[in-house]
Amino acid sequence: MIFKQHLIFILYSLCASVFKGSQGQFPITQNVTVVEGGTANMTCRVDYNDNTSLQWSNPAQQTLFFGDKKALRDHRIELVRATSQELTIRIGDVSLSDEGLYTCSLFTMPVKTTKAFLTVLGVPTRPEITGFTKPAMERDVITLTCTTSGSKPAAIIRWFRNDKEVQGTKEVNATGKSFTVRSSLQFQVDRRDDGVAYTCSVEHVSLSSPYMTTEVLEVHYAPHLDIAHSQIIPQEGQYFKLECVSIGNPIPEPVLWSKDGGELPDIERMIVEGRELTITTLNKTDNGTYRCEASNHLGTSSAEYVLFVYAKDFPGPTTDPNAVGPHGPDHALIGGVVAVVVFITLCLIIVLGRYLARHKGTYLTHEAKGAEDAPDADTAIINAEGNHVHAEEKKEYFI
Repeated sequence: MIFKQHLIFILYSLCASVFKGSQGQFPITQNVTVVEGGTANMTCRVDYNDNTSLQWSNPAQQTLFFGDKKALRDHRIELVRATSQELTIRIGDVSLSDEGLYTCSLFTMPVKTTKAFLTVLGVPTRPEITGFTKPAMERDVITLTCTTSGSKPAAIIRWFRNDKEVQGTKEVNATGKSFTVRSSLQFQVDRRDDGVAYTCSVEHVSLSSPYMTTEVLEVHYAPHLDIAHSQIIPQEGQYFKLECVSIGNPIPEPVLWSKDGGELPDIERMIVEGRELTITTLNKTDNGTYRCEASNHLGTSSAEYVLFVYAKDFPGPTTDPNAVGPHGPDHALIGGVVAVVVFITLCLIIVLGRYLARHKGTYLTHEAKGAEDAPDADTAIINAEGNHVHAEEKKEYFI
């Protein structure tokens, strides 16, 4: 009887010990994020050491390691640490297919399990710009498309025109577990786009800095010419240079110089070098209209300069009479002065007219005073105030 009681006590103690240990042991894991192609360390720990075994399983519930024993033949998976309290494994060269829920199991009664999610970031490919064939013609409508694939989550594409951001249209397509992202820009080109850099920037959480690719536009356009000169006031005996300044793509060539619609008359003094025409010593015979002309495959342009040579001892005007610039007469000022003068003149005419109208027919004399009661004209004259002695002074004369 005593022996039976003692045996029951021992069994109860053992069961209580096992129950207490199993209740206190919980596997602890953490979610892991890794970039595709990188290495993921998966760690599972327990708080108490009672010689229970730990096991890692992949999302397909295949056992990877049971304690320190490798169960799956995959050269990418290695054991890092295996004790009664920890099981850490390493997965190398991680791919998108490795993503999912991994299970750490603690073999107690009952078995305890904990999940850890392995997130794999898909690295986007370097962007590629398509849709542009050099060169473009001015006023052409072109579409630039930037494409990157393999990103997870979907990458972000941004466009820049030189250093200024511009907005494109975005398209995202899923390819398996990764995404292909496209962004397009459509615009009409002009000569201001020649040499402009359009940059496509790809941003992603897996990248420490954005991937970028750039397309420099080449735009062909018709030429435009102007003539620049070396002297403000051309005078006899001076050295004088004209330069044909041209813009255009391709560069307009060659530059042809002429004078008054014909060839240059004095090739010894008038030297042409590239785009420059140099007159070594000016004289009056050089007066006339000089013209330069150049072309490319898109068109022809020309510019003219009217040369007037002043005498050597003549001081000349303060500005070039041949050039039309912003320093001509101020027509607005002249118009304002004329308007003021006209206004004042009209005011004077109006005032003078009103004065004459007010005094018309009011001529006043004193000859008739005191003659109102005279019987006849002679008596009235005699009786008029001031007497007849002063009659001569009171006479009025009309011319």
